[in-house]
Amino acid sequence: MPEAPTGTGPRRRAVLAAALVPLAAAAGCSGEEAPRTPASGQQPAPKDAVVMVIRHAEKPYAGDSGWDEDGEDDAGSLAGRGWRRAEELPRLFPPAKGAALPRPAVVFAAGGKGAPVRCRQTVTAVATALRTPVRAEFAVGAEPALAHAVLAGPMPALVCWEHTGIPRLVRALGAHQVLGLPASWPDRYDLVWQFTRRSGRWSFRELPQQLLSGDA
Repeated sequence: MPEAPTGTGPRRRAVLAAALVPLAAAAGCSGEEAPRTPASGQQPAPKDAVVMVIRHAEKPYAGDSGWDEDGEDDAGSLAGRGWRRAEELPRLFPPAKGAALPRPAVVFAAGGKGAPVRCRQTVTAVATALRTPVRAEFAVGAEPALAHAVLAGPMPALVCWEHTGIPRLVRALGAHQVLGLPASWPDRYDLVWQFTRRSGRWSFRELPQQLLSGDA
C-alpha cells in the first residue's frame, strides 16, 4: 500500500485530537463560557440591617413600687411615668413616610423565666399598634443569641433591653466599633439608639424620644 501523505495519517490525527480535548472542555459543548466560581474563602456581604435599641421605660425609685397590668403593686413592673411612656411609644413610629424613625417589622423585649417584665410592658402598646407580637424568648445575658435572631429576621427591628446588657448586645451585633457610640447606656429612659448596616458597614445615631414632659 502507498504510504499516507505526511501530516494526514492516523498518528497525526490522534495528536491533534488529544490537543483539542482540553480546549473543548474549557469552552463547553455548547460553546458558552464555563461558569466562574467564587474565590476560595470568599464570603457574601452581610445583608443590610436597621436595628433600633431602647431601654425599658421608667422603673420605680428606691422605696417606691410600680404596678402591673392589673394595677397591683409590683416592684418588677414600670412606675407610673414608665406606663405613660409605654402608652406614648407608638408615636415614635408613625406610618407616614419621612418619619425620623422607620416602622419596626419585628419587636424584641428581654424575657426569660423569672425576668422583670418592664421591657415587655414598655413595648406592648407599640407592638399592638404595629400588629406584631413581642418576641421575649431571650433573657438578659443571652445577647449573642438575641443578636443572631435579630439579624436573621425581618428589618427594621426594635429591641427593648435592660441598659446593663445593651453594650453586650451592640458587641454581639458587630456594631461596637462604630464612631460616636457611647461606652455605656446613659442614665436616661428617653433615647433611641439606631444602628444601620449598609454594604457590611455599621453607622450609628442617637435620637431623643421627646414623648413626655421633661424629656430632654
